[in-house]
Amino acid sequence: MTINLKNGVDKLLFGMKQKDVELLYGKPNKQYHDEDGNVICLYNNEKLSLTFYEDEDFRLGYIICSHHEATILDKKIIGRNIEVVKNELPFNSWTKEDFDTTENHFNESNWLILQSEYDDIIRIEIGAIINDNDEFDWKFK
Repeated sequence: MTINLKNGVDKLLFGMKQKDVELLYGKPNKQYHDEDGNVICLYNNEKLSLTFYEDEDFRLGYIICSHHEATILDKKIIGRNIEVVKNELPFNSWTKEDFDTTENHFNESNWLILQSEYDDIIRIEIGAIINDNDEFDWKFK
């Protein structure tokens, strides 16, 4: 399960509609709307949560992945020590946000969050990039 920074995950590209995703992965195991009217689809086997933004014509704009085989730049991520992984990745700028038992480590240039608990990474979150015109840079046209 490859995390393609700024583009998507595996075969998924930012900007896809739900029907495009279902051609690849079938119907989601669970689907619901969040408080903003976005559609969230969960795929259990792939360990993916996909957010389709209501105000962007329900295009795929955010992906959460906790698949144990997830890689970034050919490096396995899930279950590994957060500081080791951050040192292996070629990104210099990380912002850390503390929650009760978890921490989010955010790299803005790639819109990447590595969430850790007890110093080990438990999930990866990536979002579609916003360009200089303050618009989403959709990869799927």
